[in-house]
Amino acid sequence: MNGMKPVNRLEEYRRAAGFTQQELSVVAEVSRKSINAIENGVYVPSTVLALKIATTLDCKVEDLFKLP
Repeated sequence: MNGMKPVNRLEEYRRAAGFTQQELSVVAEVSRKSINAIENGVYVPSTVLALKIATTLDCKVEDLFKLP
């Protein structure tokens, strides 16, 4: 399991919900750069941040992030 990157569908769900990266970052209380890094697979969010984002986008964390 080491080195496995989760499949990331954040950008797809964010766009479908009508949020810009900036708008989502304000609600999630992180920088826009953090949202960008998550979408590009550079950064894996904490559990708390993933839950905040999923709640904001009205979906489950598992919809956004899955193991390959």
